[in-house]
Amino acid sequence: MEHLRFAAVPLLPFTFLLCVGMLLFLQSAQSRPISVPEVPAYHALDVASSLRETDTAAGGAEYKRETKPRRSPWSVEVVHRDALLLKNAANATASYERRLKEKLRREAVRVRGLERQIERTLTLNKDPVNRYENVAEVDADFGGEVVSGMEQGSGEYFTRIGVGTPTREQYMVLDTGSDVAWIQCEPCRECYSQADPIFNPSYSASFSTVGCDSAVCSQLDAYDCHSGGCLYEASYGDGSYSTGSFATETLTFGTTSVANVAIGCGHKNVGLFIGAAGLLGLGAGALSFPNQIGTQTGHTFSYCLVDRESDSSGPLQFGPKSVPVGSIFTPLEKNPHLPTFYYLSVTAISVGGALLDSIPPEVFRIDETSGHGGFIIDSGTVVTRLVTSAYDAVRDAFVAGTGQLPRTDAVSIFDTCYDLSGLQFVSVPTVGFHFSNGASLILPAKNYLIPMDTVGTFCFAFAPAASSVSIMGNTQQQHIRVSFDSANSLVGFAFDQC
Repeated sequence: MEHLRFAAVPLLPFTFLLCVGMLLFLQSAQSRPISVPEVPAYHALDVASSLRETDTAAGGAEYKRETKPRRSPWSVEVVHRDALLLKNAANATASYERRLKEKLRREAVRVRGLERQIERTLTLNKDPVNRYENVAEVDADFGGEVVSGMEQGSGEYFTRIGVGTPTREQYMVLDTGSDVAWIQCEPCRECYSQADPIFNPSYSASFSTVGCDSAVCSQLDAYDCHSGGCLYEASYGDGSYSTGSFATETLTFGTTSVANVAIGCGHKNVGLFIGAAGLLGLGAGALSFPNQIGTQTGHTFSYCLVDRESDSSGPLQFGPKSVPVGSIFTPLEKNPHLPTFYYLSVTAISVGGALLDSIPPEVFRIDETSGHGGFIIDSGTVVTRLVTSAYDAVRDAFVAGTGQLPRTDAVSIFDTCYDLSGLQFVSVPTVGFHFSNGASLILPAKNYLIPMDTVGTFCFAFAPAASSVSIMGNTQQQHIRVSFDSANSLVGFAFDQC
């Protein structure tokens, strides 16, 4: 019998053969994609619906502020910048293709600057930023008509809040990649054009300057003193910056007012979106707005970003009730070298329902010694950037799963594009992020295969990073309720909760 022949083999050779066999089996298993239970291999993309949305957006339909029922006392509405642009007659006729090209230019400026800002921080290089260097390089890369990133700004999503007493409403850029909130203030030494009158602190009964010797002043990354008052400078990797007096002021969300919020009163401001009064920092640092009001809101907030063609709004909500029941939770990781950013615990990516074993988990891990690496989630970056080796693996797997679709030329930063003109629906491989606690986020198809024009050119909306840091962008977050629970170091994702 067969088992008797095995019994006759000497113990040492048998053990050796068994080990060799197991090694060959493991190597074979590692060379094959690993299927992920309960993850579908393909999604259907509604091509016709996506093109209808771009055609409507290109038509210049004016944004109308919606009167929505209050979600909570700690809630405001969020809109995409294109919806506000269309309120301006000069921009109302801008084509979808032109607005998309400008958005991708802003994206390239922001990402390049963000990567350099991170590198400077980690290498302790505190030299002043060349505020126009990133813009010039990106414009050279894009070619053609130059539309300066400094003129076009870098903010993608905006909300409207009240500032001061009495309250004066202002549009603010939302940014999870920065901490300090600031607005343009009179007297203005250098200010850009904004939709509302520039805030004059002398008309506010609740405005109070911060002393130079105060604890809150010393928490700023860059500050100075003048006549006992605290001066701030908030600079961004894309070349935008704001300088002025640091102060406390009352901010109002609908009917809810919060006193003594530390904000910058900017007397010299360059960049950002022409129309916004300033920036609301939603980062993880001590001076961010969520952390300043954390004792009242449990250090929790959430947002839902509407898609790029929408003229509607989504919520920005603070407090425990902002976290939807049924959210997919995963740990938030901390990088002590870069405390502003929210880091995801991504360990793997799947394409077509199979984990890509060519991407080792350490690719997305934070190096505790140097601070390099990691996977940031960011509201201001447009498309997800993956370290080059991971991007190549994801892109190649996606291409392998779309062999039936007609390819077309690369567009802008995207190297994988398709001609889907005349098609109603197409089947595309699923793309998913998988986290250290076993949770998974499987993206909707329209969050990674996006239209580049109104006739049927679609591109795979991922791009390679030029550094060791990967970034989940806002295109991949659209129509997903993203929650941040800093008290418990969790981030949540919920579908159909906007």
